[in-house]
Amino acid sequence: MALIPESLTALIRRSAREPFVVQSVRATVAATIAFAVATQLSSEPAPLTAPLTALLVVQVTVYSTLKTSVRRVNSVVVGVLIAIGFSAVVGLSWWSLGLIILASLVVGRFVRVEEFVQEVAISAMLILGVTKLASQAWDRVLETLIGAAVGLLFNLLFAPPVWVDTAGESIEDLARRARQLLLDIADELGRPTPVARAAERLHEARRLDQAIAEVDAALRQAEDSLRFNPRISEGLLSRLVLRTGLDTLEICVVVIRVLARSLTDLAKRRTPGERLFPPDVAVGLEELLEHVGGALVSFAVLVTTQVSSSAEEAETRLTSELAAAWVCRENVAQVLLRKVQEHPEAWQLHGAMLAEVDRILDELDLEHRGHRLMEELDRASVANRERFARFAGLRRFLRGERWRERRGRKRRETTGRPAAEAGR
Repeated sequence: MALIPESLTALIRRSAREPFVVQSVRATVAATIAFAVATQLSSEPAPLTAPLTALLVVQVTVYSTLKTSVRRVNSVVVGVLIAIGFSAVVGLSWWSLGLIILASLVVGRFVRVEEFVQEVAISAMLILGVTKLASQAWDRVLETLIGAAVGLLFNLLFAPPVWVDTAGESIEDLARRARQLLLDIADELGRPTPVARAAERLHEARRLDQAIAEVDAALRQAEDSLRFNPRISEGLLSRLVLRTGLDTLEICVVVIRVLARSLTDLAKRRTPGERLFPPDVAVGLEELLEHVGGALVSFAVLVTTQVSSSAEEAETRLTSELAAAWVCRENVAQVLLRKVQEHPEAWQLHGAMLAEVDRILDELDLEHRGHRLMEELDRASVANRERFARFAGLRRFLRGERWRERRGRKRRETTGRPAAEAGR
């Protein structure tokens, strides 16, 4: 039986992780329900605005659904109001149509409907072109509200999947690619390396740096899926763990790119057929980069693992890899120091390599990560307190606290006045 090509296997695995199938089924069901409800409540014979709104509102996550619902309803209402205002002054003509489109697009920017700016103009044009303006405008707003409500309730009752596993796989894949690049670099340290081959490693490091954008997109989807999701009790902690983990890997990838650049510059100084490093230095560096790559993968597994026992195993492996890497680093530093004394012209590149390895090891250190995570938790807590402090007055009003405080203050003033008069 023929083996499946690796590229095809990766394509199948990536396609399985895509939310296309899940999203298509959810959007279809929500749009159908919205059309059925609008048929009963709207006077329009074909209320297609409701299923259209539900189709746009039912996004992958509850958070994006709520955000899209507000923007969608806002855009339709603003467009209807603009159409009603224009209809009171002018009718429908080529110049009034152009004017209402321009006004709708400009107003849409100010009301912050984001991607639904065109919806403001569309709603205004549709309402301006009908004969029964008031009835048609009310029906369009009603259908939009029905579609938005159905889409939002659908996601609340049938919570969408949490995409944390998908983001975790992307983060681990990024770490494994970084490890493989380090192993490829280490494999060429002890043999003659043409400048073109060293430059190819540098291009691979740049492509790895660009791949961070794809991982960041998957992580943003996972962060949105954790917000307002009834199945998640510790969404904030999960988001911060993944986000800080990706930030650390991003720094490490940038340092790897700088490391590849240093090796490319070193290859330019070597004559054809000359090795990048002597055999004893190459062996030490190869072992060092192997441990650094292993630490990268262990770190990625640690930040993406949800089960405590697996997290403990990943932490143990990371601690072991970091300890071995530091031992190798010290040995390589001693050997490089002797080589630099023999050939002082290369001391800058050798020192830069050690500094870059040190930066990676420092970023992966567990104590450093603990401090970083605590800082992010404190920052998030302060932001939440500031956000909820804006609604403190409203909560007190709804609970009747302000009324009780005002009543108690009047009672104290009433009871205190005779006592003061008696004292005089």
